[in-house]
Amino acid sequence: MILLATHAEAEELHFYPELLALGTGGADAHSVDEEVEDAIYDSFAMRRFLGVDFTVEQGPDATTLLHFRHLLEKHQLGQRLLAAQNDLFEREGWIMRGGTIVDATIIAAPSSTKNATGARDPEMHQTRKGNQWYFGMKAHIGTDAGTGYVHSVTATAANVSDITEAVHLMRPDDTAGWGDAGYLGVDKREEITGDPHLAGVTWHIAARKSQLARMHPHERAIESRKAGVRAKVEHAFLIVKRDFGFTKTRYRGLAKNLHRLH
Repeated sequence: MILLATHAEAEELHFYPELLALGTGGADAHSVDEEVEDAIYDSFAMRRFLGVDFTVEQGPDATTLLHFRHLLEKHQLGQRLLAAQNDLFEREGWIMRGGTIVDATIIAAPSSTKNATGARDPEMHQTRKGNQWYFGMKAHIGTDAGTGYVHSVTATAANVSDITEAVHLMRPDDTAGWGDAGYLGVDKREEITGDPHLAGVTWHIAARKSQLARMHPHERAIESRKAGVRAKVEHAFLIVKRDFGFTKTRYRGLAKNLHRLH
């Protein structure tokens, strides 16, 4: 029993996260559902998590998993699970109130037209960041400024400006907001000034890098403190991209990929 428990723990810590990140559920797997089916058969930790006992029942196949995933998407269970998690954190006192950090990251989508439709995903678009062009979507998140826990998630095409989603990421009782230079001018936007609550939020937005060299040392110290708060939001993106391998979209359309983010 000790050996089995140790083996299961090792699989949970190393095997399954790597499988998700690399997308190598099996040599003949062509979809995420087939990868999950392979993982169930290959991983004792997966079977224990799902409560599947091969001595008395058969594991779900890829088609069953596909239908189940579609049911989750249809009823927006991902969004409801995130809401339930937020409620739990609130009851247990694990989350603070008063401030939210907003940020966004680009998730690449296949740009090839070599598929059944002969076209790119119509809900994905290209955008430029620095000197690099990207095609895909953006994941926008709002995180609690005190703990770094994510409480809000939205998804848009990559060409949508970060600042437009800020209104959807703030909580009703937030009194302060943090963001990078992409959110400069957020306090002057119509959807912010027109909301009685958001109009009173104090925004701590980072200055552009080109301005830092000309700043007084005191002002640079303030910018450093802002960056220290904003750093919490990067941890969430680290988990999503490194541990869960969500550097590229797995499905067509924003709704399915947003469900996966939840």
